[in-house]
Amino acid sequence: MMCFPDFPFPDDFPNYMHNSKVQEYIRMFAKHFDLLKYIKFKTMVISIQKRPDFSVTGQWEVLTKRDGKEESAVFDAVMVCSGHHVYPHFPVDSFPGLSKFKGSYFHSRDYKEPEQFKGKRVLVIGLGNSGSDIAVELSHIASQVYLSSRSGSWVMSRVWDDGYPWDMLVVTRFETFLRDVLPSSLSDWLYVRRMNSRFKHENYGLVPLDRTSRKEPVFNDDLPSRITCGTVVVKPNVKEFTETSAIFQDGTVQENIDAVIFATGYSYSYPFMKDDSIIKCRDNEVTLYKGILPPRLEKPTLVVIGLVQSLGAIIPTSDLQSRWAVRVFKGLCKLPPVSDMMEDIDEKMGKKLKWYGQSNTLQTDYISYMDELASAIGVKPSFPWLLLTDPRLALAVYFGPCTPYQFRLTGPGKWDGARKSILTQWDRTLKATRSRVVHGSPEFPLLNLLCILALPLLLLAVVLIFN
Repeated sequence: MMCFPDFPFPDDFPNYMHNSKVQEYIRMFAKHFDLLKYIKFKTMVISIQKRPDFSVTGQWEVLTKRDGKEESAVFDAVMVCSGHHVYPHFPVDSFPGLSKFKGSYFHSRDYKEPEQFKGKRVLVIGLGNSGSDIAVELSHIASQVYLSSRSGSWVMSRVWDDGYPWDMLVVTRFETFLRDVLPSSLSDWLYVRRMNSRFKHENYGLVPLDRTSRKEPVFNDDLPSRITCGTVVVKPNVKEFTETSAIFQDGTVQENIDAVIFATGYSYSYPFMKDDSIIKCRDNEVTLYKGILPPRLEKPTLVVIGLVQSLGAIIPTSDLQSRWAVRVFKGLCKLPPVSDMMEDIDEKMGKKLKWYGQSNTLQTDYISYMDELASAIGVKPSFPWLLLTDPRLALAVYFGPCTPYQFRLTGPGKWDGARKSILTQWDRTLKATRSRVVHGSPEFPLLNLLCILALPLLLLAVVLIFN
């Protein structure tokens, strides 16, 4: 689900990889496509600014620093790929009394290993992926861990039905179709029911304030069990600190806190941009067409890659963003007028407010967003056409996981291995876990019968939809 669309992971790589494995994969990718010769490592970008003749050439002057020496160069286009997990968001002013707290406190970015907290009482602020991971790890060595959450969160397991990764069962075109066509009340009910399928979040103090919001859930297999064991205690938001304790919003007090870890996320900034209004072109907020392009540039030669967040992986998302951006640079993708781009941005913000509770969130729906970019590029798979020409592939594309290979089946950048990769994705997913040969149970024949009966129903649905 997270590989480059034309370069699958090796079969022996685990489904959830250590960062060293991800680094190894990226190096393999760069070597395979002979990319290293184009990359300058250990180079800091000092500034990016328009050339004096930008309105004509669209060129940028980029100042870099390497080995203590500064160098200026002119580029025809710039892609900003610095991401949004760079600058720690550390809201110390939101916690009265923190300055007089005698214990240690720091942002989760500075957390490296648990050994220094052996036998200590630790408060982790923030119920996100980082906060949950740190709390679980510390719970094996600290005397007590408290996990403070302002608004709660759904907590999902990474392993779902039959041992497959969760996203292979959730991030599908059929799931997106159901969400879009079902009444919102029914869709919301099904969503909450699914989130509670593993355990009832109310019983663990985790349920989010807005239960139907599609904000990104927390992925942690161990947190519920650590709460059950009592080694992690979930608490509400901190009201204030004293020298040795934390007072929570519900009036409860935890004494003798030794350390506080702020897992409060990150903010994004572009200090290298001489004119930050290029990216923050309205009300000092990042405003990007399709989440990529500053809409008011005289020449569309600067883009921001990876400034989105969804249930999909960042590698295939950034890949498709980059493909769209390159076509814009080349003039192969015609842009609408600025007013239309701003209207499109406003429309997207309205949808985000409905689905995620915030209009300026980076979060977006993975499949809808990928299909939007793919349509503009000309690489979106056509389900009706596949159903007529390759029914097996059509069913895999529609009902199976929306793997990156789908966006290399056709159009510019087509990859000959895409079809095979889609049809073998389920078996390849389990190769790393089937490390001991066992005899599987026979499949129930009814499943095959249902698949056969589903085909004419799908054909009928296609006719109804496209007529």
